[in-house]
Amino acid sequence: MLSKLFVPATVLAAAMMPATVSAQASAAIEDPLGIPQNITILGEDDPNIRTATAIVNGTVITGTDVDHRVALVTAASQNEIAGEELQRLRMQVLRNLIDETLQIQAAQSQEVNITQADVDETYARVAAQNFGQNTEAMDEYLNSIGSSPASLKRQIQGELAWQRLLRRNIAPFVNVSEEEVNELLKRLEASRGTDEYRLGEIFLSATPENRETVMRNAQQIVEQLRQGGSFVAYARQYSEASTAAVGGDTGFLRLAQLPAEMSTAIREMQAGQLVGPLEIPGGFTILYLIDKRQILMADPRDAILSLKQISLNFPAGISEAEAGARVESFTQGVRSMRGCGDADAVAAQLGADVVTNDQIRARSLPEQLQPLVLNLQVGQSTPPFGSIEEGVRVLMLCGRDDPQAEGGPDFETLMAQLEDERVNKRAQRYLRDLRNDAYIEYN
Repeated sequence: MLSKLFVPATVLAAAMMPATVSAQASAAIEDPLGIPQNITILGEDDPNIRTATAIVNGTVITGTDVDHRVALVTAASQNEIAGEELQRLRMQVLRNLIDETLQIQAAQSQEVNITQADVDETYARVAAQNFGQNTEAMDEYLNSIGSSPASLKRQIQGELAWQRLLRRNIAPFVNVSEEEVNELLKRLEASRGTDEYRLGEIFLSATPENRETVMRNAQQIVEQLRQGGSFVAYARQYSEASTAAVGGDTGFLRLAQLPAEMSTAIREMQAGQLVGPLEIPGGFTILYLIDKRQILMADPRDAILSLKQISLNFPAGISEAEAGARVESFTQGVRSMRGCGDADAVAAQLGADVVTNDQIRARSLPEQLQPLVLNLQVGQSTPPFGSIEEGVRVLMLCGRDDPQAEGGPDFETLMAQLEDERVNKRAQRYLRDLRNDAYIEYN
């Protein structure tokens, strides 16, 4: 999968609707335009009447443009997408291409131009991250999946143009006071030790009228994700939250910042778990727990470990009974070891191999092994793990450097975060204005 281009991360603050509203206010929310409940459709009710091509203020978006961008998403999802799901994806990609076109046009009208050299430099950086600085290899990959280098370069142009436009026209006029930052620092210190969660989110807005349709769409997205689809790719294409640009990554949040429906579910989640769709005020959300930590506290998973991996492999065709006997002998031999200094000699007697790793971060180990290793004393080893096919192994702890407690973000970091959030909010309003003023012709 191609790495995502850099876009400043922002945190979506979910708003809670009042618990009770008057009948008049409720009616206004459900029918903001004053449209009668019983209407007659005069034209043909054909959802396919808008095909996936458009002209945006004179700039043509072709079917090929859509095909190439869809191919990128399909390759990232690692699942076959067909039927209604593919049709929805094509229309979402078209909306994204329209926004991208509006962003490029807005930048050009303000004389914020992106040169071909700028695009090629970023393209080469993406190639370096994925193909070892071989742009030709990335070209071949893009063509092989039904996309093209031109499609990815167009996306790069759009993101660079929008970022530079925001830096020139919006960022200089965003102000964050010292008092705001100092107040945030105080609240952060008061929250020391509180759990916070780094989430991936896909938000789909819904109204009472289209609730069932949106819920079915959300359920289909969850099904695709459970089959191995890329959460980042689906968030970028489907999510209506401001975090869509960064693959749905909210950064770290406390439960108090979230609607009750979300916080209740998140409290029970484990890292790597997918939950949803959950109905929240305004629509449905799909959540993926990326990580969990305690505010301003050292994370034991950041400990640097010195480990010896002692492994025993089995010959092909060995019976289960014989393998079990060897595992028992191996386990007894490991238990007899008198610390790491004795490991190599005893392993040789057992016919086992030893590999030493001196700079292993605990969080890089498989999730099941992390608590086992972190609870070891120096010289102790984990229970055996593995299989007949892969062999059996243990990890012996030979040293551990624990992380220091975090001092928390400094004044400048917090100010930059607040500024980024406000720039993002204004950017969303700016894009809505561009959409409202655009001349868009669908073919």
